[in-house]
Amino acid sequence: MAITQKEIHENAINHGWWDGNVRIPELLCLVHAEVSEALEAYRTYDDEHMKEELADVVIRVMDMCEAFGIDLEAEIEKKHEINKGRPYRHGNKRC
Repeated sequence: MAITQKEIHENAINHGWWDGNVRIPELLCLVHAEVSEALEAYRTYDDEHMKEELADVVIRVMDMCEAFGIDLEAEIEKKHEINKGRPYRHGNKRC
């Protein structure tokens, strides 16, 4: 059974991460911190830690989406449809 964003958010609430005034900029910085931790794990050949940090990225995003009433699955589906219609390496971007 897949874990829902509702379950993720309830766990975050139960562990005190939503006590006080939590703001979107702070939450986005926390997502960025998890991405940075995943990068550092990759750079040091710690693949298991990298996987854990990538999970933390998704958990942070799911938590935030549930808190602000965003249906993440629906948003991913909409964005995927947009991406499928884009040209190869749209804008001839390097990465």
